[in-house]
Amino acid sequence: MSTAIHTLNSEQELPITMDEAWEFFSTPKNLEKLTPKNLQFKILTCSHDKMVQGQIISYKIRLMPLVWMNWVTEITLVDGKSCFVDDQRSGPYKIWHHRHTFTETENGVLMQDQVHYLLPFGIIGKIVHTLFVKAQLKRIFAYRTKMLSKHFKN
Repeated sequence: MSTAIHTLNSEQELPITMDEAWEFFSTPKNLEKLTPKNLQFKILTCSHDKMVQGQIISYKIRLMPLVWMNWVTEITLVDGKSCFVDDQRSGPYKIWHHRHTFTETENGVLMQDQVHYLLPFGIIGKIVHTLFVKAQLKRIFAYRTKMLSKHFKN
């Protein structure tokens, strides 16, 4: 039986410059602002104030009441101000590869997220994905969209 890697795509045009986009999105501490409060997301360690290739960032996140998970990601790519990638090194997923892309547009910047992910535990992971994780990730990215519109007055 083959294992399908899931993909989540999200995009939003923001009325800002590339410099403003990079300033905000390449600052790890801003991730807390973009994560729903019920997840109680906290950065535990972060060696740089801005994204740099090779940077390791560790977090703590609440998966459900009384269930906490430590999550470690590495910034595996930084391409100027147009893109960065974070890959999970340990955490809730078997695979987590998140590409953040920024493209200048006539009205500002198009921010695109593409996440490739896979849960552990085979068939149990597939069931958990169907019943819980897929919807939760969609809610997280919808929350992000709402918060970015508010933050940048879009």
